[in-house]
Amino acid sequence: MENNHLISYLLLTPLVGGILLLFINKNKVDFIKYFGFAISVIAFIVSLFLYTGYDINKSGFQLIDKFTWVENLHISYHVGIDGISLLLVLLTTFLTPLTLLSSWKAISSRVKEFTFFMLMLEVGMLGVFVSLDMFLFYVFWEAMLIPMYFIIGIWGGDQRIYASVKFFLYTMFGSLLMLVSIIWLAVYASASLGHFSTDLVELYNVGPTIQTTIQNWMFLAFALSFAIKVPIFPLHTWLPDAHVQAPTAGSVILAGVLLKMGTYGLLRFCLPLFPQASIYFAPYISVLAVIGIIYGALVAMVQKDMKKLVAYSSVAHLGFVVLGIFAMTQESIQGAVIQMINHGLSTGALFLLVGVLYERTHTREISEYGGIAKIVPIYATFLMIASLSSIGLPGLNGFVGEFLILLGSFKSPVLNNWWFTVFATSGVIFAAVYLLWMYQRVIFGEVKNPKMNSLTDMNKREIFILASIFVFIVWIGIYPNTFLNISAKSTQTVIEQVLPTKTLGLK
Repeated sequence: MENNHLISYLLLTPLVGGILLLFINKNKVDFIKYFGFAISVIAFIVSLFLYTGYDINKSGFQLIDKFTWVENLHISYHVGIDGISLLLVLLTTFLTPLTLLSSWKAISSRVKEFTFFMLMLEVGMLGVFVSLDMFLFYVFWEAMLIPMYFIIGIWGGDQRIYASVKFFLYTMFGSLLMLVSIIWLAVYASASLGHFSTDLVELYNVGPTIQTTIQNWMFLAFALSFAIKVPIFPLHTWLPDAHVQAPTAGSVILAGVLLKMGTYGLLRFCLPLFPQASIYFAPYISVLAVIGIIYGALVAMVQKDMKKLVAYSSVAHLGFVVLGIFAMTQESIQGAVIQMINHGLSTGALFLLVGVLYERTHTREISEYGGIAKIVPIYATFLMIASLSSIGLPGLNGFVGEFLILLGSFKSPVLNNWWFTVFATSGVIFAAVYLLWMYQRVIFGEVKNPKMNSLTDMNKREIFILASIFVFIVWIGIYPNTFLNISAKSTQTVIEQVLPTKTLGLK
């Protein structure tokens, strides 16, 4: 098959843009902002060519680009996409320019460095989603940590150093276990393939042949690394700190894309490489997912800080995604994939809206607000739509994902217990409680704080950013097939790799 270089062009766009940025005089602040934004927009345009070049009627990886990297070890630069990774690539390239635009006024110091790290972060995230070589995947997985560490550590809040170090150490610990498993898997593959291999497509045939006990251990090593990134309860403690301390742009990218790298890893690596272990551990991980849904929602209810409330809502929403993945039905995995996108849009919008208020008032305390609906009506409208989207109101994107996950979990031949669905459904109710309560306390009632009378409503730049996201929030809510069709063949392939075809009732 002839190589297609489109994905490589996508990776090179922010990489080359970031390197060129280093040669620009740091005093040319406006030029740096426009340059960084332009590079991220070009990356988005390149990703649209990926979308048009992808055939949704074919299964397997497409638009593959491959050449040997380390010949003696059979390590290759091997990239490609399927429907699952295509959606996440589009989400990444869509959110990056919007986050750069959102920080136009908020980031005033070291703008050159900030823009550079954002572009490098985009390279790392895209690399994770398109890598088809385990070694290459690991390089991108680790490389992505560095810019996020600096984004939180330099431009974050008062506790930024603590939060950035905690984020780095948590993720690094899990990654090292994954590295050991990658090496073990590649060495084991040499017995059946005749050579050491880190090629994911080749390893898909090797993983299921591994002895069950060893497969269980390797599954746990991979799953722990991804579970920390998701994060699954009780490995979530780094997330609220990172979110609250990160600048708005960092929070949006962290919630919108970085957390999805964990759920993507579970779907791309854990399930197909270790199918017997995935089925064995599915009920246990699903229990943790359901606990995360309920725990995240209950803790969100008692938060006094708006940003922390939205951060804990991520723990709850990602619990739904993990439940959908391990229910292992077509509906639940389709729901999990679309919910990854939904969470990126809805929670990204909520973090942006919290940032809009924080830039004006320099406080995120819910008690400081109240009665601002008449003062900032455009803001109040946007916050209402974002909250309803996050709750899962029918007609908006959140409903589609949650409905499919709950439906698929109910039918799951692996979980085989409807109690998972019953408890998970309570998370939807709790979400309505904490988000509507937050909305009511911030927007309605009397103006308690006289400082709020001088609040200014959203400007054209902020309206453009939020309106861009809301187009997709409504689009997915009304006509989800546009997005579900992209991932349909890929999710079916994942299920067929894990479960016998007859279990699924597939033709």
